[in-house]
Amino acid sequence: MTLNELDTAAKDADIHDAETADTAGVHPMFAAAPRSVSFNKLRKRLIRQVRQAFDDFDMLKGQKRWLVGLSGGKDSYGLLALLLDLKWRGLLPVELVACNLDQGQPNFPKHVLPDYLTSIGVRHRIEYRDTYSIVKEKVPAGGTYCSLCSRLRRGNLYRIAREEGCDALVLGHHREDILETFFMNFFHGGRLASMPPKLLNDEGDLMLLRPLAYAAEDDLARFAEAMAFPIIPCDLCGSQDGLQRNAMKDMLAGIEAKMPGRKDAMLRALGHVNPSHLLDPALFDFKDLHPKAKD
Repeated sequence: MTLNELDTAAKDADIHDAETADTAGVHPMFAAAPRSVSFNKLRKRLIRQVRQAFDDFDMLKGQKRWLVGLSGGKDSYGLLALLLDLKWRGLLPVELVACNLDQGQPNFPKHVLPDYLTSIGVRHRIEYRDTYSIVKEKVPAGGTYCSLCSRLRRGNLYRIAREEGCDALVLGHHREDILETFFMNFFHGGRLASMPPKLLNDEGDLMLLRPLAYAAEDDLARFAEAMAFPIIPCDLCGSQDGLQRNAMKDMLAGIEAKMPGRKDAMLRALGHVNPSHLLDPALFDFKDLHPKAKD
């Protein structure tokens, strides 16, 4: 379904814009949301960016049910809220199932997510898998946990998506995540690659979607604070210093501070690739590139 079709559906249902909706006309997750002009502008901007990602990457085609990964952090809460907002307004014809994977981290507050999701009437599944012990065992002292932790988490979420009859796993990665991953691959991996907004898994049976691809982390942080989400910090990797990703985050923040708007420019660059101006002969046939014969 295209943006134009979604707009038509919204008009047919006489659904009001977020700036004019009253409390009775919003999803329960937004019942206590601020009524200020600044919050409505922020909410509207994030909604617009999510819908743009839907359209640019054809995320809705053939989709009936999504498993929404919920870590308890600001980004995944924001993702769920925006998807529920769109669905409430008739702009997202997809069933949503929120899922948290309890990875066995010490002091993880197990009650927070189920209590919160139940209170706002969101269908959810809480799954326990002790990947924490595996990561601690496999990663040497001083190493970084994120890569292995992410792979283990992703494998379990794909399994759960299949069990729940979902067509896609939906994650809350945002603009900064995409840029940081690009520069990590650029500086440390020797390749040009990032997090795609839409990806088919290795088995070919599930999509992985990132509807927040255009959303700025700062916007999501302000949104989470205004919505008063019950944030759960990550005690596994959050306590580690010197992570490559943190270095990339600091670098990008410094560039943005000196030259505002560079993050958006970088993100646009990832969508405007010119293979003939790079160095990969697998993407462009340099061997058969010759000038025209002279008369």
